[in-house]
Amino acid sequence: MSRQYFGTDGIRGRVGQAPITPEFILKLGWAVGKVFAAQAASKVLIGKDTRISGYLLESALESGLAAAGADILLLGPMPTPAVAYLTRKYQGQAGIVISASHNPYYDNGIKFFSSQGTKLADDIELAIEQQLTQPMTTVDSAKLGKAQRIVDAAKQYAAYCRQAMPAELDLTGLTIALDCAHGATYHVAPELLTTLGATIIANGVEPDGLNINAGCGSTHIDPVQQVVINQQADLGIAFDGDGDRVLMVDHQGEVLDGDELLFIMARYLHQQGQLTGGVVGTVMSNLGFERALTSLGIDFIRAKVGDRYVLAELEQRQWTLGGEASGHIIDLTKSTTGDGLLAALQILSIMTTLGVSLHELKQGMEKYPQIMRNVTLTSPLTAAKATSLQQLAAKVENKLAGSGRVLLRPSGTEPLMRVMIEGEDHAQVSQLVDELADEVAHVCAG
Repeated sequence: MSRQYFGTDGIRGRVGQAPITPEFILKLGWAVGKVFAAQAASKVLIGKDTRISGYLLESALESGLAAAGADILLLGPMPTPAVAYLTRKYQGQAGIVISASHNPYYDNGIKFFSSQGTKLADDIELAIEQQLTQPMTTVDSAKLGKAQRIVDAAKQYAAYCRQAMPAELDLTGLTIALDCAHGATYHVAPELLTTLGATIIANGVEPDGLNINAGCGSTHIDPVQQVVINQQADLGIAFDGDGDRVLMVDHQGEVLDGDELLFIMARYLHQQGQLTGGVVGTVMSNLGFERALTSLGIDFIRAKVGDRYVLAELEQRQWTLGGEASGHIIDLTKSTTGDGLLAALQILSIMTTLGVSLHELKQGMEKYPQIMRNVTLTSPLTAAKATSLQQLAAKVENKLAGSGRVLLRPSGTEPLMRVMIEGEDHAQVSQLVDELADEVAHVCAG
């Protein structure tokens, strides 16, 4: 059975349009409850980000779960990784996050965690989809699920993050420009960093349901850069709407993406003899990142784009560190999923332990110029077209003479072909990507 609703990270779309409608989400909650109903005293946790539709979808999920006989623990606005942690702590059968991550407020989605705080297994997702095809029923009134609100969920997650760091971590004397994207970290991140001694210049901490990710957060890093420069802060930290991604800015206003943050973490752990195996990146990870790791004797492999695939590679190889350039960083020694706040704390811990600035800390990795163009797919890709595209990519890669990389990748969400080239020379990369994009457009239109 193929998936009709589940993508690589749950179910997502525009609110009010299928499948993100009250009717569907009600039945989705019921289907989840039915799938887990075979387990005695099934319990499901629900957290959400700050977008206005969270109220509507939370109520619908709660009703569906209760109709199936599942008890519900409501966490309120909570970072995605916090839901994964609390699902484990409260021994829930599943955790649900109502969020569309870095998307605008008018989108929303539902993603799930297992009782172990990991992505749901394929067979569970398929079982939920199969249950969605059945008529909705309600259990006997005596067996209806009950709902309870965990009022101190944010404090529990903050305590977990603090305990995951060295006891001596002290941020006194650091001034940090913080941008929480008016999202799920708006309450927990400023409070925790302040408790650790930092002086916080906060932005994106006044959610109104409509301003999540709007010109702020990790997808709009400019405001943090300006605050760092204008206020002479030591560094900046920016999360996305659901708090599973983080980017940072050094005191000179230079942005550190996920590749650079991973490099800092991997190098430090390797030097301390604490890195298990190598590092998992994706096909979009910068070539400079790969070569910097290789020069340190650290193994590196690429997974498909998406934290689901990074996690699968980590588990298969029994490694612990991986992530994406977008700032989605997974450290399995501390969490079961990408956690922006934990990743930021790890970087801050390395900074204070070594007594160096973030700018100094990032030295040792030189990012290669990487340029991407999107080409609209006007007709379906055939095997012949795919072969032609591979030949075009190989021809361009030969021109880079071993000092660059070419990637052609169909978008998983739009009718687009991603054309990406990276290499040592920016002018050459820019020229080649334009030429290749034109040739790809010709092939895709043929």
